[in-house]
Amino acid sequence: MGETFQPSEFANLALIVYIADFVSRKQDKIKMLVEGFLPGVCMLGVTVLLILLQPDLGTVIALGSVVLIMLFVAGVRGKYILTLLLSSLPALYFLVFSVPYRRARILAFLNPWLDPKGMGFQIIQSQIAIGSGGLFGRGLGHSQQKLFYLPAAHTDFIFSIIGEELGLVGTLGIIILFMIFIQQGLKVIKDSQDRFGYFLALGLILMISLKGIINIGVSCGAFPTKGLPLPFISYGGSSLIFDMVSLGILINIARCGEYP
Repeated sequence: MGETFQPSEFANLALIVYIADFVSRKQDKIKMLVEGFLPGVCMLGVTVLLILLQPDLGTVIALGSVVLIMLFVAGVRGKYILTLLLSSLPALYFLVFSVPYRRARILAFLNPWLDPKGMGFQIIQSQIAIGSGGLFGRGLGHSQQKLFYLPAAHTDFIFSIIGEELGLVGTLGIIILFMIFIQQGLKVIKDSQDRFGYFLALGLILMISLKGIINIGVSCGAFPTKGLPLPFISYGGSSLIFDMVSLGILINIARCGEYP
């Protein structure tokens, strides 16, 4: 367990809990810059710096998006968030293009056939896997791409293997399941009995949903490779553990909403 544990997964959950508690306590001051916006952003900044030491830029982008959406929904002024986003663009540019493998991922995303046996290999093989599945797929367990062709077939690119083995029907089934999860999650948020439960549910649902959207988008070639697993489906690891913990928290919030 010690070799597979990723501190960033714990940091995601811890920060979402903190932001939910912060905005629920600072309801009357949330529109203020110093007392309502800066404390949450400073905590986000510290967490982001620690995650970047792993390094894990994909998790940073997902977590930052979740926290800013939570703050915006809580009532933080849009101009504060917009200013933060604009001021962070140079840092994001530096983080991407100063690191060779990240820069190569962006270039491979723009045109994977420039380096089909190098950085473009994953995207090309992922699209081949999805495309070769057709309508009903090759059959469960009969994927060929996972046999030395598609790296991380059981984690980052599991959606591609589902597409190859179960076809369009299987991939649409996964997407529909996530849509149901989001729809049920919105009901949990709506029925929350207090602000803390409301924002905690919002943050957890956003995080799980965003990871799912990014993973599926990467598999289809719509986003650059991020290295984020598909929630509840990718094999093992600390990501699955904390996704299940998050789901347990959501179930408890839903139960409290049913019995006020």
